[in-house]
Amino acid sequence: MTRQPKPRRLAGLPRLLSRNADRVAVRRIRWLLVIYGLVLLVVLGQLAHIQIVQADEYADASVRQRERTIELPATRGRIYDRDGDVLATSVEGATIYADPRAYQGGETAEGEIIPPAAEPVDVATALAPILGREVDDLVERLERDAHFVYLGRQLDHEVGREIRDLELPGIGVLAEPKRVYPGGGLAAQVVGFTGIDGDGLQGLEAHYDTVLRGEPGTLLLERAPGGLDIASGVRELLPSQVGTDVVLTLDRDVQHAAEVAVNDAVEQFEAKGASVVVLDVASSEVLAMASTPGFDPNERAQDDAEAWRNRAITDMFEPGSTQKAFTIAAAIEEGLVSPTTELTVQDRIKVGSSTFTDAHPHDESTWTVGEIMERSSNVGTIQIAQQLGDERLDSYLRDFGLGRPTNLGFPGEASGLLMGHEDWWGSSLPTIAIGHGVAVTLIQLANAYATIANDGIAMDPSVVRGTVGGDGRLSPNSPARQREVISEGTAKAVQAMLVDAVSGDMGTGALASVPGYSVAGKTGTARKPAPEGGYSDRYVATFAGFAPAHDPQIVVAVMVDEPYPIWGGIVAAPVFAEVMEAALIARRVPPDGSSPTLPEALVRAQAVLDELAAAEEEDEVADRLGVPIDDPSSPPVGDPASD
Repeated sequence: MTRQPKPRRLAGLPRLLSRNADRVAVRRIRWLLVIYGLVLLVVLGQLAHIQIVQADEYADASVRQRERTIELPATRGRIYDRDGDVLATSVEGATIYADPRAYQGGETAEGEIIPPAAEPVDVATALAPILGREVDDLVERLERDAHFVYLGRQLDHEVGREIRDLELPGIGVLAEPKRVYPGGGLAAQVVGFTGIDGDGLQGLEAHYDTVLRGEPGTLLLERAPGGLDIASGVRELLPSQVGTDVVLTLDRDVQHAAEVAVNDAVEQFEAKGASVVVLDVASSEVLAMASTPGFDPNERAQDDAEAWRNRAITDMFEPGSTQKAFTIAAAIEEGLVSPTTELTVQDRIKVGSSTFTDAHPHDESTWTVGEIMERSSNVGTIQIAQQLGDERLDSYLRDFGLGRPTNLGFPGEASGLLMGHEDWWGSSLPTIAIGHGVAVTLIQLANAYATIANDGIAMDPSVVRGTVGGDGRLSPNSPARQREVISEGTAKAVQAMLVDAVSGDMGTGALASVPGYSVAGKTGTARKPAPEGGYSDRYVATFAGFAPAHDPQIVVAVMVDEPYPIWGGIVAAPVFAEVMEAALIARRVPPDGSSPTLPEALVRAQAVLDELAAAEEEDEVADRLGVPIDDPSSPPVGDPASD
């Protein structure tokens, strides 16, 4: 008989299976907990990395998304003339800008779509007639991938107000200083101008830029993703600081007279250009500095950049016979001659292989040094220079300021050209003695004559009197440096000879006379160097002088480029007279009554002009004139190496 299993053992199997299942479940739960724990650790680690390690980076990104900092230009300091008249100032203009994000739409953090605030073409259509721009051009700017674009800068205040009233989305209006020049083209080449961002680009605007510009401010705005301003957002304004005012030495009335005179001279004598410099003798302050062609800094778009140049300090020319005053002054100072010293003068002189002549053929004559100056004799001046020698002539010319900048403090000032005496050759001494083979700027020539007028004391010229700070008081610049070039006695002697050069019977500067005032000065006529070497058939006419001659107050120097006729006594001297008269009146210098009356001067000037009009050829002009002329006397052609 077969034995049956015991039911008790079978009954325990389910419990065993149940315990195994529980263990598997526990293991699975544990593994899930481990996995969940790892995931949680990764999430927490990433969260910690973002919130702790990269917190600043994300915060900055958030700020960049919603904040915009706009730089606010500072109001630039004013520029005044010596009497407080405004030559340059800043007014409030309107700058129109846009945030192109306003027309791109966006998405909130919850994924909600933000539609564009407006269509670019609609905004552009509304703005185009006000801004005077094409719709397509504005649309292109409104669709750029940028947060900030300019649509118009430094516009009239009324334009900004009209656009602000439209309340166009994404469009803003800022008050921005706009540089204006109340006098238009008055002293434009001296004052200069600024760029659209308010930085000085030319003239004194550039040279004194750090003084005038002030400190810019900032405007901080918060904006939503769509580019619209957040009403309750951050709006911080750091105001800009106004720049410092600059006061010039220019006299507005004298400057105007000088500009009228140079423009008239160019038109009357069909010249390429002209420049005038007016100095105060006692201080060497520049009262006027005018050149033509000129420009209006308010309307520069159509101007030739060549007109921006201040030719009185950048352009060099041979001074011609105006330099004879320096040569003769040096010889008198050295005790070699006096105004009454007599010399035997022929109409030509040969030095080395070169021959120099006077303006007109004449017999051998005995002339005093004063008569040599009056007649502007090349031969007589060369004979005096030969007594000086190379080294001393070179030294005195440099003392008068030739060959170096005047320290005027103006950008772009040229130094002129004067070779060291050790490099001179055989014909250099006679050539340089009569104002050739050397080049000067008009400010150098004017300042050298101011030295003679100031009894031999040279001072650096200046064009800026000082600055005006927040207290409204003028802080003057340091006084001009002074140095003695020639003694007072020598200066007085040369002053007297220069009077005869204007009013003497053989003086070449008769047309420089100013009614009611004694005048001293000297004419100059010089060929222009040719670009390919040697000399061209074009000329520069000059005149430099001062008045009243017996108590000099004002110096005027004139240069006319490529005039017809060519002579300084015919072209530059009348310009001198016109400007000098205006300067003497403007500076309230009393007449000394020692010159021709106005009717006499007008009759003589008209007679000369009538003779010029009657002449058919340039060679005829000299024969028809009622006054002596100055000889252009270009340097002779020769081989310097063989001299």
